[in-house]
Amino acid sequence: MSKSFNPADIVKEVGAGSDIPPLETWHPDFCGDIDMRIASDGRWFYQGSPIGREAMVKMFSRVLWKEGDQYFLKTPVEKVGIQVDDVPFQVIQVEHEVGDKGPELMFTTSTGDRVRADAEHPLRVEVDPVTKEPRPYLMIRFGMEGRIGRNAYYQLVELARMVQHPHSTELVVDSAGEVFSLGSLL
Repeated sequence: MSKSFNPADIVKEVGAGSDIPPLETWHPDFCGDIDMRIASDGRWFYQGSPIGREAMVKMFSRVLWKEGDQYFLKTPVEKVGIQVDDVPFQVIQVEHEVGDKGPELMFTTSTGDRVRADAEHPLRVEVDPVTKEPRPYLMIRFGMEGRIGRNAYYQLVELARMVQHPHSTELVVDSAGEVFSLGSLL
């Protein structure tokens, strides 16, 4: 199903502010899929062309919603399907802070989200089956994850501590009272 889509309609419906609107309270009808895609490197495309305006990408990211394995742009009056190659967010920075529960890791996405790794926003690392390289992810919001970029991942590794197990050594980081594994050393 296809729909004629005007990005300006979303601005009219949800505004251009920086807060995440209450998407979980909106229950619009599905209006079809549009030709919008988020590439695995975090770039957004509309009708095959990159969306060059950072403000538009940030605005679209505010109304991004996930149901099952499908992604949508959602407003109070419509919901349109889009394609996401891997995950919709790219984590570009990590900061180490001290909070009420001890060390905290604060992450920033390319769209300006700031997320603390905690029980609600866990950090996980997969290993690429082909390259054997780590692929770290952080839960951002509404069941959607962000892929942690290489530089931010290296910062995490520098902050990690080693935990000895009988047959391996695991790298872990602490944040908001939680312990997250970065993987085992070979």
